[in-house]
Amino acid sequence: MLKMCLLTVSDTRLKQEDLSGKKLFDFFSSKGYEIAAWDIVKDERNQITKALIYYADDLSADIVLTSGGTGFSQRDITPEATREVIDKVVPGISEHLRAEGIKQTPRAVLSRGIAGIRRTTLIINLPGSPKGVTDALPFLGEVLPHAIEMIKGKGHQPETDEKKR
Repeated sequence: MLKMCLLTVSDTRLKQEDLSGKKLFDFFSSKGYEIAAWDIVKDERNQITKALIYYADDLSADIVLTSGGTGFSQRDITPEATREVIDKVVPGISEHLRAEGIKQTPRAVLSRGIAGIRRTTLIINLPGSPKGVTDALPFLGEVLPHAIEMIKGKGHQPETDEKKR
């Protein structure tokens, strides 16, 4: 079972109003993921980085999904906070999320979300809108298990001579 943490970044949203977080929680719970934490923090760099480090280092989450703080306003700093705590950037995930989002709305190009790895935890920034999160779910549901296998060194097994034939 994969362990996931959810972090909503918002100055105004309360948990009972967090439709994006609820969509993530419902989708991944139904897929058998353990949701180890689901929190909301303000658009404050230290709150975001503290939560990401706690999830990765203390809770040993396999995956952390953030929602919100990826836009253009002065307060939108989730990608910058994420960049501070990751060891490796995984550009293909955020590129694909934007490319798929563009099929729904041209405004998807305005999302600045990033994805990266901290130790053995994959961290992915998603937009704050419920629609943006919903659009990302099929892709995430498909690639996350393999991504975690790769991070843990299980994703690429050497081919045997039999497989090559």
